[in-house]
Amino acid sequence: MSEKRVRVLVAKPGLDGHDRGAKVLAAALRDSGMEVIYTGLHQTPEMIVNSAIQEDVDVICVSILSGAHQRVFSEIIRLLTERKATDIPVLGGGIIPETDVESLKKLGVDAVFTSANTLSEITQYVQKISKKN
Repeated sequence: MSEKRVRVLVAKPGLDGHDRGAKVLAAALRDSGMEVIYTGLHQTPEMIVNSAIQEDVDVICVSILSGAHQRVFSEIIRLLTERKATDIPVLGGGIIPETDVESLKKLGVDAVFTSANTLSEITQYVQKISKKN
């Protein structure tokens, strides 16, 4: 029997119109053997959480460039809690100031990645965190 493939939701919330980074990440996750569900642009936190639950994902990766990361992540975490789905780790990436990383982690975001991280670092982290669940 083969090992279950990790299922990852890659999401682009809000009015971000640029999704190249999310698509590059999705391809890297796929190329490392994971099953990737990409939501496309302009997703609300509700749409992201609904997709994650419906698709039975192991990890949610949110790529955000708009500067609305505090609001978006707090809403995603709130909705996951409300839906009793806090077992799905939430990872963030994009344009997020280093000064905001700790507050996002306090909200419940498992990790935050920036342009300083390699795709290999991110895929290895996703594999590691998905094995905890």
